[in-house]
Amino acid sequence: MWQANPTWGSPRIVGELKMLGIDVAKSTVEKYRPKLRKPPSPSWRTFLDQHMRHTVAIDFFTVPTVRLRVLFVLIVLTHDRRKIVHFNVTEHPTAEWTAQQLVESFPWEPPPKYLLRDRDAIYGNHFRKRVRSLGMKECPIAPRSPWQNPYVERVIGSIRRECLDHIVVLNKRHLTRILRSYFAYYHQWRPHRSLEMNSPDGRSVHPPEMGEIIEFPTVSGLHHTYIRKAA
Repeated sequence: MWQANPTWGSPRIVGELKMLGIDVAKSTVEKYRPKLRKPPSPSWRTFLDQHMRHTVAIDFFTVPTVRLRVLFVLIVLTHDRRKIVHFNVTEHPTAEWTAQQLVESFPWEPPPKYLLRDRDAIYGNHFRKRVRSLGMKECPIAPRSPWQNPYVERVIGSIRRECLDHIVVLNKRHLTRILRSYFAYYHQWRPHRSLEMNSPDGRSVHPPEMGEIIEFPTVSGLHHTYIRKAA
């Protein structure tokens, strides 16, 4: 499993094995990829924890193409299940375009109460008016403090390490297709420590009596999924 997925850390492997009905201690695999995390400030973390189910975070990240163009990707992430409810790609982001993406993120249900974002100039008057019209309260983080928006920053890091760092992007259409494939894997299969090593959409445990372990490549072979299936 480690050889087939070199970007996976020890907790990811432990979580994947757990979903296959194999209980393994983290200490038995973490020697392959030890990783230390510094926790954010207690007061801000308390706010995030208390309002987990009512908070959505947004952020941009850039992706260069093979023709040296720069594409901007907007991510809209709900905190409670770490779901990417919306994303879009553009070469020329504007406040109007960004505001419209937020509207499209919640077409059938009321949006969460709090919106966590940085202080980028793109979140101007037009954007703030649209946020207020949706009944949301903005929570801008402190300047130069990305750790105050940790969940979306962590997702962007995962997207880069587990997907985009291994692919040469051709154009906007190509990038959109890649991200759509990765997010399908992310939601259905990828285990998260904050979700007790389950995926955002939720996975059932496959105990050994269900059969042999079957491996399937996904995201163009960058990752693999594992299920049990009777012979």
